[in-house]
Amino acid sequence: MKVLFMCTANSCRSILSEAVFNHLAPPGFHAISSGSFPKGHVLPRSLSALQAAGISIEGLYSKGNDAFAGNPPDIVITVCDKAAGETCPVYFGPALKAHWGLEDPSDVQADEAHIDAAFNATLETIETRCRSFFSLPFTRLGAVELQSELERIAAL
Repeated sequence: MKVLFMCTANSCRSILSEAVFNHLAPPGFHAISSGSFPKGHVLPRSLSALQAAGISIEGLYSKGNDAFAGNPPDIVITVCDKAAGETCPVYFGPALKAHWGLEDPSDVQADEAHIDAAFNATLETIETRCRSFFSLPFTRLGAVELQSELERIAAL
């Protein structure tokens, strides 16, 4: 199953989500990320937060939605406040869509300790949601039930 984490800039929250998901993913699951208006680079703080958590940053880069036109995901999950109101491109076709909103830790204007705490809190939320996702009984869930579970996970 392929999951796309989508955000506006694809430099922080969607990148963190992609990396955590893949770090925890059992065989058969893979995440990618993209941005509706990609920055073209990943925020260094995103990469350092992942490394500090022991999560690989190999292969992470900022990319746009067009990168997946020929290889659509099964599930599209938006993770930032702006992306929730955007229309997912039609080439994502029948993919299930959900919004797992996250506050942007890169918006925190404070000392290093508070910024680190914001990134760590974001990583913890992503991990909680991903672990809940992976615990789902996928073989017994139809599209309607899976959609409902995605919405439930968003509240974690």
